[in-house]
Amino acid sequence: MLNEIEEFKAYTTFPEYVIKSKRDTGYLGRFTYDMLKKFDALTRVFTILARGYMWETDAPDLKRAERALKAWCSLPDGSKPKKDEPWKDKTCFPELHAEFPELVNEDGEGWFYTHVHNVIEVVLDNTDGVYPTSVGSAIILTRGFDDAWREKVIQYQASLYSVNTKGWVRRFADIIAEAKEEGPLQNKDFELPAETVQKLKDSLNNKKRENVIIELAKYYLANKQEDTDWVILPVDSFNAYFGTTCFDRKWLPEFPEEIIERKDYAGLCRFKMFL
Repeated sequence: MLNEIEEFKAYTTFPEYVIKSKRDTGYLGRFTYDMLKKFDALTRVFTILARGYMWETDAPDLKRAERALKAWCSLPDGSKPKKDEPWKDKTCFPELHAEFPELVNEDGEGWFYTHVHNVIEVVLDNTDGVYPTSVGSAIILTRGFDDAWREKVIQYQASLYSVNTKGWVRRFADIIAEAKEEGPLQNKDFELPAETVQKLKDSLNNKKRENVIIELAKYYLANKQEDTDWVILPVDSFNAYFGTTCFDRKWLPEFPEEIIERKDYAGLCRFKMFL
């Protein structure tokens, strides 16, 4: 979460699709099944990708960032585009392979599409080696991922003035604007003072949560603005960062109130820490 350069690499290189134990979810990479099935927390993924490709030089290249997002999201054609508005249904971008070979192949299979299908394959080939819930998620993906992802990719490209987009969705235009504002990727990781680390550890009854509360504290300090003590907590992104068995919203109440105060509003989780 703090080393954005390493996070960028996690979204542009494939993990090892090997299952070592039922608890091993390394084959998911920096994703969770909710991200694959519901596309939760992809806004952060898009922003990291856009910043990585936009800021390869001193001047931001917004068009290059948009092409990179399209390449990453690309999936093979499932139907012919409408004749009156061919751009509207375009979700396959094999022409971007030459520019972004790491993001899309010559058949238009983008990074995310390929990753999801690799996950499906490794899970269904090892049903005895994973939990039944993982098998169930893989089966759900086989039945609905392609169509749902195609619809999302169309929405991501919609005009800011479109009145036909189904539901609320962040568009590529929104992401690119944020990426320009946030600037180049950075490694914001740092070490907390030893006394702060010890204070955080001593506050916990469950020692298995020590790495989580330490990372939360670092994230808080790295993202705290001068005009407020509150920081948005991207729960889904943290879940992906720690792995599906290592972090969850339901864990947050375990952290003592004298260390962390939380407020949930309109689907967002804000927190401040007393360090």
